[in-house]
Amino acid sequence: MKKILVAAAMLVASVIAADNASAQKFGVTAGLNFNSVDVKDVQLDAKAGFSAGITYLLDLPLGLSVQPALLYTQNSVDLSVLESVEAMQKVGSLKVPVSVQWGPDLIVARPFLDVTPYVGYSLSNKIEGGLEGIVKGETDLENKFEYGVGIGAGVNVWKLQAIVRYNWNFGALGSIEDFKNIELGDLKTENSTYGGVTCTVAFFF
Repeated sequence: MKKILVAAAMLVASVIAADNASAQKFGVTAGLNFNSVDVKDVQLDAKAGFSAGITYLLDLPLGLSVQPALLYTQNSVDLSVLESVEAMQKVGSLKVPVSVQWGPDLIVARPFLDVTPYVGYSLSNKIEGGLEGIVKGETDLENKFEYGVGIGAGVNVWKLQAIVRYNWNFGALGSIEDFKNIELGDLKTENSTYGGVTCTVAFFF
């Protein structure tokens, strides 16, 4: 009888553990984007942006895991490179990154390396500012799609996760040549891309 009770207790404990583990798969995530901008002929100052969305963590054998996410991100760049012109461009996008992770489970924490290909779709492209704020415009980009890859590292502790990642964006976004009603002199940002460092945190339920 004692062996049966012990076995039953172990079975219940394993079921509870399995339920807890599965309950922690879905999560919410948010972070900051420290953008760098590749722009033709002009040196522009990128500003910090943000991201927020939902994510799902799938554990695999051999220390591997896959973590897709659905994020809204905003990237910003300072267009104030001409005298008497102060303007800020903001590009909002919907992105789907798929993080492939590897790292050992150290019981109290799981550090891991991270490779994350991603695709994105531009939802908005705005310029605001100018003399006394008179410059204001919005346009539909001819190329709304972006894609790239990120490489970084992170750690899982309890239900929390933190990742620092550097991203290379290969899709051109953010051209201001489509803003027909805005004059910014010789400033041209064709073939511009938004990359740089992202710092994200996630909480799994």
